[in-house]
Amino acid sequence: MAATINTYLNFKDTAREAMDFYQSVFGGELQRSTFADFQLSEDPAEQHKIMHSMLTTPSGQVLMAADTPDSMEYTPPAGHSVSISGDDETELRGYWDALAGSGTEILPLALAPWGDSFGMCVDRFGVSWMVSIAAAPAGDAATARPADVAGV
Repeated sequence: MAATINTYLNFKDTAREAMDFYQSVFGGELQRSTFADFQLSEDPAEQHKIMHSMLTTPSGQVLMAADTPDSMEYTPPAGHSVSISGDDETELRGYWDALAGSGTEILPLALAPWGDSFGMCVDRFGVSWMVSIAAAPAGDAATARPADVAGV
């Protein structure tokens, strides 16, 4: 098995809600285990918290998350973003609408100087996202103006 790099998010008591939200945005199969499932905390208040969760999207992307136990310091996310990119404008705009609509737009999704559509937001769980939609290749009939297609 080849090595992979996956995003692993840490939350303070909101991993279940966040992962349910991400499943509603990206689809896919969500697996989760609580601290009680593995008897990893003797604190009754932590038994329901998420020890590990993994969302595998229909395209095979993986997003993981957990609640930070009270015995560990929790630091809200800062200094990084989760980046989503591709060329399926409908799919990516759907992700953008859900993520940005749940939180705050930092940079609206719009045409960037390099030709792609690009935007930045922070969702309601404090996670920073960047969405990049690749520009259609020159001469693509799906994006060409009618005069270009007709040869005018």
